Amino acid sequence: MKQKQDNHFNRARASLQQAISWYGNFRRHGQYPPDETLQTTVRDDLKSLKNALDKLDCKVLRISTFGLVSCGKSSVINALVGQEVFKTGALNGVTQFPQSISWQPESEEIEVELIDTPGIDEMGGEARANMAREIAQKSDLILFVLAGDITRTEYLVLSQLRQSQKPIVIVFNKIDLYPDKDRQSIYNQLQLVNSAGIGDRLEQFISQDEIVMVSAKPQPIQVRQETSEGIISHTWETAPPQITELEETILRIISREGRSLLALNALVQARNAETNIARKTIAIRGKSAQDIIWQYAKYKTLAVAANPVPLLDVAGGFLFDLGLIRALAKLYGLPITGYEAGELWRKILASSGGLLLGEISSNLVLGVGKGGAAMMAAFNSPGAFITYTGTAGVQGAIAGYGAYVVGKVTQVYLEQGCTWGDLGASTVIAEILSQVEPNTIIYRLKQELW
Repeated sequence: MKQKQDNHFNRARASLQQAISWYGNFRRHGQYPPDETLQTTVRDDLKSLKNALDKLDCKVLRISTFGLVSCGKSSVINALVGQEVFKTGALNGVTQFPQSISWQPESEEIEVELIDTPGIDEMGGEARANMAREIAQKSDLILFVLAGDITRTEYLVLSQLRQSQKPIVIVFNKIDLYPDKDRQSIYNQLQLVNSAGIGDRLEQFISQDEIVMVSAKPQPIQVRQETSEGIISHTWETAPPQITELEETILRIISREGRSLLALNALVQARNAETNIARKTIAIRGKSAQDIIWQYAKYKTLAVAANPVPLLDVAGGFLFDLGLIRALAKLYGLPITGYEAGELWRKILASSGGLLLGEISSNLVLGVGKGGAAMMAAFNSPGAFITYTGTAGVQGAIAGYGAYVVGKVTQVYLEQGCTWGDLGASTVIAEILSQVEPNTIIYRLKQELW
């Protein structure tokens, strides 16, 4: 288990280092250096790549709490660390802004940062969604704290948090006040709220195994005392926090998949950053790309039309397409090797097979006719010359349009495929998800992340 986690961690680190090395070097654009507009546009995404690597190297697992006002988020964290680090009270809104505390579990290499957040019902829908999204993106694990029957607002936020593609543990707090509550009853209520059409199927983002029961700050109870002399008095006693189940759940996650979870979240952050870089670059350099595509289409048209040898038409057309692919990759500064360019051409052939096969067929069939006409034209046959020019024009037009299609498909591929490759973020994410055990919390994210 530890060896597998170490492998995931090291592969993720190598992937991030490669990405930073590539995207941080503007020389990758070759003869198309990025202007100030492009550099400014992708600056935050480059910073996000660096932050992902820094986060990985720190080996700090960030756990955030979410919940309504007075559900006991602060109390849960206080109980975990064993001291009153965050203020709690009967008044609503004691926690006004996110705050955190470090927690170092015994016998664990990974440090934990526990993040307390304001109540989700203290702000409007848009502000609440923005806060949830921002904090969730920086978190590795989310504790969603409930106390009592789940509300529509809670379920909506729970659904929004799930879209962050982070694992969630539901913490039912104050079990001393709700002795009849258990995992099954809580899950049944979640299903009931979900049946109103608020979110996706419940089993897609939570299971009963991810519901824990705690009492972070039990209510004082009155105790009747009677002395040997028959004097009766009443005192208030507070039971110790019942937090063991949550603590054991967190420690089990850290031990079984903590480093893999860190690796996966860092890779997802990197993948998003790289995708943003690709999307923004392609948008900004759209006109330059169009000029390159038309240039290659024009030259391919002329070359194929002028060449009388059929096999050279096919080979030359393939080389023109590869050159176009590499030129676009340089323009955008997106990673692609000669081998990948060849693979891309084959994928284009598969996806646009009718057109490109037609081009190849025309190169062979029309090329034979064009070659024969060229030979006859050499003997001063006016009809042969007309046949040659007409056939060459049709063949050249088909070849040029084929180059245009290759260019447009290449733009889509470079934007969507920039995170693949041997050490690409998407590649390493797929590796990790293919190796996780079915009983892990990461496994539930498999369908969303892969």
